[in-house]
Amino acid sequence: MTRTALEGFGKTPLAGDEVVLEATGNRLAVSRVLAPFVTRVIIANPLQVKAIAQAHVKTDKIDAGTLASLQTAGYLPQIWTPDAETERKRRLVARRYQVVRHRTRLKNEVHSILHAHLIPKCPHADLLPGMVGRSTVAGR
Repeated sequence: MTRTALEGFGKTPLAGDEVVLEATGNRLAVSRVLAPFVTRVIIANPLQVKAIAQAHVKTDKIDAGTLASLQTAGYLPQIWTPDAETERKRRLVARRYQVVRHRTRLKNEVHSILHAHLIPKCPHADLLPGMVGRSTVAGR
């Protein structure tokens, strides 16, 4: 799946067509590429689709038919798609969470090394000042 291939696919639907995708890791990128070519891009909630459509045989073709049938009948469970600004903020929050977790692991590793070598606990509350911490939250 490449941007060029998606753009080529995007030129095949007729005006007024909708595209239904299963929610995957790259769903928002795929949706952004296809959106200019169709009336609407719908992202289906795979857990709810699975609960509704219990297919014994699973292939991409059967899954596509199931999604189309559910959409036509008005029963397709959809996920909410964030706008670009909300998506940007989510990525920012997720990245900050990763950095804070990494900092915590590093602090714990330093404490472990100090403890293993019988070095007394550091009298300072923060071993790694200047890294991401409380001072960066809400502009403090």
